[in-house]
Amino acid sequence: MPVVIPKGVDVEIKGTYIRVKGPKGVMERTFPQSMIISNKDGEIVVERPSDERTHRSLHGMTRALINNMVVGVSTGFEKVLEINGVGYRADMDGKNLVLYVGYSHPVPMTPPEGISFEVDAKARQIKVSGFDKQLVGQVAADIRKVRPPEPYKGKGIKYLEERIRRKAGKAGKV
Repeated sequence: MPVVIPKGVDVEIKGTYIRVKGPKGVMERTFPQSMIISNKDGEIVVERPSDERTHRSLHGMTRALINNMVVGVSTGFEKVLEINGVGYRADMDGKNLVLYVGYSHPVPMTPPEGISFEVDAKARQIKVSGFDKQLVGQVAADIRKVRPPEPYKGKGIKYLEERIRRKAGKAGKV
């Protein structure tokens, strides 16, 4: 399945090295030598030398990574986290994110290059956005790790679409 190159995105292919430049940023990556990557009529086509098991798995992975690069530099990716708990909140301090999640101190988080944070205080949500899908997911996971949701009251930081399995507390006196 070819990867369609949208308008405003430049793709440079040198063997298995690909450089993708778009309005959101620039990404470059080297892929396995066995994959054949070419640009045909505004589409990137990935081909494999044989139907061997390793070549089949590398073929799908290579195509998915190239697609993520093209989508990332053209539209970008975003993950939304939600804060639950009495007194739990998040604030922005310049570009940095500051979490107040029940510890005796605030927890500052500095965004890596290419990542930006956005806080909605009313909805108690944090948006992590950037052009590198892997980095956006990793930063969101690091924020969630500060205070993961607990199963009894559901307090903590969770992904917006995540469902927390709730447990019953201990039974009262009979």
